[in-house]
Amino acid sequence: MALFSTAYFPCIGYMAQAMKADVFCVELFETYHKQTYRNRCKVMTANGVQIMSVPVIKTFGNHTMTKDITISYIEHWQQIHRRCLESGYKATPYFDHYFPFISPIFEDHFATLIELNEAALKSVFSMLKTEKEIVYTTDYDKNAADDLRNAFSPKAAPEAASFPPYYKTFEERFPFAPNLSILDLIFNEGPGSMDYLMSL
Repeated sequence: MALFSTAYFPCIGYMAQAMKADVFCVELFETYHKQTYRNRCKVMTANGVQIMSVPVIKTFGNHTMTKDITISYIEHWQQIHRRCLESGYKATPYFDHYFPFISPIFEDHFATLIELNEAALKSVFSMLKTEKEIVYTTDYDKNAADDLRNAFSPKAAPEAASFPPYYKTFEERFPFAPNLSILDLIFNEGPGSMDYLMSL
């Protein structure tokens, strides 16, 4: 069993490990970490790499567990994220085919971050044509054997050599950006995305 943090449209490295895990388990009982992939992802736009962040509320302050993190709708983040993806990926080869898989996420009202991320992840599984099951922890295990809860961070620069380049819409303007959101791979590579993940 591989143990992961929850993630919003996870990065490619996260998804590669998730696809290879015999059991894909998501942590619920950790103290929530801010400024991580738990509530954000990186995508490519005409202005370069951008971060899409979901505004969250720590119901119990700094001691709030991930399972209790709720979503704020004071700002229209869903509309912002939709527009960001449309402007960044509309010209990609597979956007029109795959965007309908995720468009409901920008219309539905999710109470918790876990609910949102589960919906996002299930849409990704559908696009990848995999039936990977999501299992959740029932308590916190600090000595988990295959612990990937903090293995992926938007603050850490990915090793470019670990992520072979693939075609991107804005590649004439910006150098290849490795390990962006899985959406970047799917919109650009389409059916070839799973082969790419399994090669990492």
